[in-house]
Amino acid sequence: MPEVRRPRVLAHSRRSVDVQGVLARTSVTAGTIFDPTRTPLRMWFAAVWLVNSQKNGWSTLGLQRVLGLTSDETAWAWMHKLRRAMVRPDREILSGLVEVDESFIGGVHRGLPDVGPDKISVLVAAGHLDGNRIGRVRLEPGPADRRLALVKFGQRVVAPGSTIRTDGARQLRRFADLGDQYEYFTQLGPGIPAHVNMPAVHMAASQLKRWIDGTLHQGISREQLACYLDEFTFRFNRRTAGSRGLLFFRLLQQATNTDPAP
Repeated sequence: MPEVRRPRVLAHSRRSVDVQGVLARTSVTAGTIFDPTRTPLRMWFAAVWLVNSQKNGWSTLGLQRVLGLTSDETAWAWMHKLRRAMVRPDREILSGLVEVDESFIGGVHRGLPDVGPDKISVLVAAGHLDGNRIGRVRLEPGPADRRLALVKFGQRVVAPGSTIRTDGARQLRRFADLGDQYEYFTQLGPGIPAHVNMPAVHMAASQLKRWIDGTLHQGISREQLACYLDEFTFRFNRRTAGSRGLLFFRLLQQATNTDPAP
């Protein structure tokens, strides 16, 4: 009886099996905020559309009810993933006439009109356009060490050579030493509100507080404040957009270019 020989497994056959195995484990959502997810992408697309369908956005509870998600934790995680995608790392910095100031959000306490135990510092930069119109804005949580915080913030978000307008704080005079064209403003007189000198930054801060009260119902934390500020910036800078569909595609595009996070 002739000897039966087993076929040899060639090296390229093993490589092809390995490649097929890798392809089997690769998903179209790899490298995006949708990875890893067991939820159909049509649900994610619906969430992206809902987030852009209203100028003021959605709360976690509202998103959970509309999409029929099993828990508010899932809706919260989805919202934060989308908030991470709302800011491009290579976005343009502000230029021209830019107002820079600090605002505070949180509880109100008697005798502490500015800083209280529950108040959180927010650094705000807003473009000042002709006719006291507001341009684009940038917001960041204020650090624990507030010394020169606004100066460092201005260096990050305002292009060199721009005109930076601030209030009369002494530390902000450092802008003049940085080579930027700098305008130094103090109050015009007693009883004159601050928004007369710096209307853009005060309007942006006022809109932020209204958005936190009306949409988030004060449901924010210090740890996640940066994510909420990113969402507000995304919405505020696109407040005049006439097409919700274009905003949907913009956020979806940025979501595919944002790395996944737990």
